[in-house]
Amino acid sequence: MKKIVLTGGGTAGHVTPNIALLPSLKEAGFQVSYMGSYDGIEKKLIEDFKIPYKGISTGKFRRYFDVKNFTDPFRVLKGYSEAKKYLKEEKPDVVFSKGGFVSVPVVRAAASLGIPCIIHESDMTPGLANKLCFPVATKVCCNFPETLKMLPENKGVLTGSPIRAELKQGNKLAGLEMCGFTANKPVIMVIGGSLGAANVNRIVRDALPKLLEDFQVVHLCGKDKIDNLLLTTPGYKQFEYIKKELKDLFAMADIVISRAGANAICELLALHKPNILIPLPARSSRGDQILNAKSFEAQGFSLVLDEDDLTGEILAEKVNELYFTRQSYYDTMSKSGQLDSIDTIMGLIKEVCED
Repeated sequence: MKKIVLTGGGTAGHVTPNIALLPSLKEAGFQVSYMGSYDGIEKKLIEDFKIPYKGISTGKFRRYFDVKNFTDPFRVLKGYSEAKKYLKEEKPDVVFSKGGFVSVPVVRAAASLGIPCIIHESDMTPGLANKLCFPVATKVCCNFPETLKMLPENKGVLTGSPIRAELKQGNKLAGLEMCGFTANKPVIMVIGGSLGAANVNRIVRDALPKLLEDFQVVHLCGKDKIDNLLLTTPGYKQFEYIKKELKDLFAMADIVISRAGANAICELLALHKPNILIPLPARSSRGDQILNAKSFEAQGFSLVLDEDDLTGEILAEKVNELYFTRQSYYDTMSKSGQLDSIDTIMGLIKEVCED
């Protein structure tokens, strides 16, 4: 039996593609284990799948001044030592990394032991954690054709992002029942990412009086971001985060408002959901979501709004615009010819295991 160690964490976007690979890995006879931080979101997401989980110490590499920049390197070194010890014991045939800073000590430790590593980069421009791992990677998977020229020569492979098969198997009626919604009024789904998006939450709630005239709204607002004053608002349902029922909410949604994280927008494309993207501003990030959103806008998959210029009134107007033109977005996404990423990545995994 071949062994594989999956790694990645910090946000759900660094975990869900790994989860999407699990059925195919098990079908192919792989023994799967996972390495993440001691108590990050990856641990919570993976625990439902009954696979061995090893927590290690981790630290963040910041591009700005922070006192933690002086202490986190020691946490990373500790994580490297812990990862190396675990990998020596497990002797996996391959490591698959979805990125995030927890993956750096894992990939580096695996490479030091001669274990091949496959990395997946979701965003158009590679993140720092993955860049630190590129030199020792066997292959680097990516979502966007534009990314290939930024990857090490002969390592880049355009695969697309693994999408969980169950997301396509949702039950609309189950979603409506879960939210207490009626079947004769369209539904907007708002996704701020696994950690939530305070500004998106605020703008959506500002727009609620207008939105609720014509729509029902299900809002995945992030941990500790539920507005208790709106708990009894008819037609508006809030959740901090959803796991297994997410497929039913997607099936129920007529349109989606989302941040522009690469995995999130790839799921919207796979599900052919007309969407409004509100990318994280450059001042709050390295600008990757802006580039992701522009690519999807140019391909006709999304309507993109700038958070800095956005008000509740403007959002309500754009929601109506999207809703009444939704068929054109659906048709364009249906013709996208999205890559069968799981089969492509499984092919790479099997290939490096046989070398």
